[in-house]
Amino acid sequence: MPSLGLSVAPDSPGSSIFDLPAKSPLHTKTSTVPGGPSREYVGFTSTEPKDSPSFLVISGGTGCNSICSAFGNACYVLPVSDDGGSSSEIIRVLGGPSIGDIRSRLIRLIPPSPAGSPLDAIRNLLAHRFPADMTEREARDEWRDVVEGRSALWTGIPNDRKELIRGFLVHFESELLKRAQKNFSFLNGSVGNYFLAAAQEFFRSLPSAIFLFSSITNSQANILPVIITNHTVTIAAELENGDKIVGQCNISHPVSSSAPSINVTDSDPTSPVVAHPQNVMFRADSKDDWSALESRISRLYYINAYGNEIQPAPNPDYLANIATNDVLVYSCGSLWTSIIPCLALRGVATAIARSPSLRAKVLLLNSKNDRETADYTAVDYIEAIVRSLKCACARRSDDTYPTSAFITHLVYLRGTSVPVEIERITAMGVACIEVDGQAPNSDDPPLYDAPSVRQAIDRILRQEN
Repeated sequence: MPSLGLSVAPDSPGSSIFDLPAKSPLHTKTSTVPGGPSREYVGFTSTEPKDSPSFLVISGGTGCNSICSAFGNACYVLPVSDDGGSSSEIIRVLGGPSIGDIRSRLIRLIPPSPAGSPLDAIRNLLAHRFPADMTEREARDEWRDVVEGRSALWTGIPNDRKELIRGFLVHFESELLKRAQKNFSFLNGSVGNYFLAAAQEFFRSLPSAIFLFSSITNSQANILPVIITNHTVTIAAELENGDKIVGQCNISHPVSSSAPSINVTDSDPTSPVVAHPQNVMFRADSKDDWSALESRISRLYYINAYGNEIQPAPNPDYLANIATNDVLVYSCGSLWTSIIPCLALRGVATAIARSPSLRAKVLLLNSKNDRETADYTAVDYIEAIVRSLKCACARRSDDTYPTSAFITHLVYLRGTSVPVEIERITAMGVACIEVDGQAPNSDDPPLYDAPSVRQAIDRILRQEN
């Protein structure tokens, strides 16, 4: 009788050649959310030393990707409101929450692997983006090669993983065919986005899609979407002059004739009026070429498909992690479209202010301003975060929290172009920590790297002991 074990012949194209370390054993934590019941959740045992601090990192976009290695035992909270890049095309045709920022972080947190290894091949496939400068026909031909398994991108991927990934890409295509009249564009498209969007649509659960993505890439990444939903999430900004801007892309880096808008002339109040853009050809370096808003942003809020303001509930696991981790980090990145969408939700302010576990609440100040924060000082960053948290409070009494209930430390780079008023910030109860970063060129502002961030965190924690 043949063996029923899991060993496979050396020449098998299956998992036997998928030379990856096993995941760490599961452990269960119990958390108590302020004002709520105790709950248990399952995570992976960290490879960090037992006394290593745990982090809850609030971030979005690519701002935090380069410093992820500074946080050994970390949970990442990301927004689901990005409507730029290939996410815009997926949202336009299929709907659902934005998965672009989450896919970017998942790719970043795939464990290092030798070039040419199965894991490296999977990374290359899921990180692949179709060029934006090819024709629609060329993009569709390249997609056909991928979805039918002929593309060179599949080289080195074991058959079991290949057919699992390809199965979801086939599911993605079948959903597009149901909506063929919308003419989906594959230009600038990300294979990882297509896989994650298909998994989300199949399971009707973004957390389940994230788990699948992490499983096939052997990642122990703990990534939480800030809102659990199967619907499209749209943010809007109200300016101090009363104007309103709809959509993350339009707030942060508008692309001509592509931003979401509200059709105020629609006569049918039951029809969705928030129009989402066609494929947004956004390039990351275009954020350096921006024009300031006509007025400063006064607040950020969520709207539904009919243009009405809503107050969605945050992911319960987000609140649970606020109550169990050691350090809260407001990461560098776009303030109003990456950080504040994770804060302008009811219950978050109370959870942060009353957390029984947080030893430090750290803001990594950007080294330069952008369209969202033109002419901001460090005090403006702090006040925007605190004001957004307090505005989302469910109870008026929460407004009595001091600034230090939400931010205890400000980390800034030596040579930053953002003014840092140390005396004023210290008077607010926030300690200032200066660190050295890396400047790509001598004329450019410095940038954070993992060593500079970890150095700052270590200094903060030594002060807290």
